Amino acid sequence: MESYKVGDIVYVFYRNPHTQDVANIQEAAVVNNPESPGELALFLYETYYPLTNETAVYSSQIEAEQAYQQFF
Repeated sequence: MESYKVGDIVYVFYRNPHTQDVANIQEAAVVNNPESPGELALFLYETYYPLTNETAVYSSQIEAEQAYQQFF
């Protein structure tokens, strides 16, 4: 996993919770995880998501779009 720091803006695939077969590229902020001090999280749609090795995170929108085309 890349080394991210608080304040970084990254891009992730986000699935619509109401329509699971729809995914979009969304901008997210890297923040301190309020539920786990010392860990980082992604802040997206007013929700914190743990930033783990299992999360597909892209440093640029172009990189995310290329991956999106490959996977979807």
